[in-house]
Amino acid sequence: MSIHNVVDFSHATTEGERYRPAAEKILKGDPEQAVFNHYASPCGQLNAGIWEGAVGQWTVNFTEHEYCEILQGVSVLRDHDGNAKTLRVGDRFVIPAGFKGTWEVLEPCRKVYVAFEQKT
Repeated sequence: MSIHNVVDFSHATTEGERYRPAAEKILKGDPEQAVFNHYASPCGQLNAGIWEGAVGQWTVNFTEHEYCEILQGVSVLRDHDGNAKTLRVGDRFVIPAGFKGTWEVLEPCRKVYVAFEQKT
């Protein structure tokens, strides 16, 4: 390994993958999303990059442990019991695998993510 293997997000030229949640998961709006996966580990369990989301709300079911840092916008994460956490620029947090609820983008959102998919 050398310094050339280090992934610098500020210089990454990763093509974005644009998508929308499955229709049955969308609760409101048209939450188009894009993911720029700048790093995927050889084992396939760790991914890191930038995610962008348009205004809307959809259900989520995290199978991975995900560290996030909000770079732009405002979102609200809600659990199945209705408890909510508003996420703003500068917020850093981990969503544990097994979390189920909704993600709502109030203002177009951009975040850094690092996701670890634990093999069972």
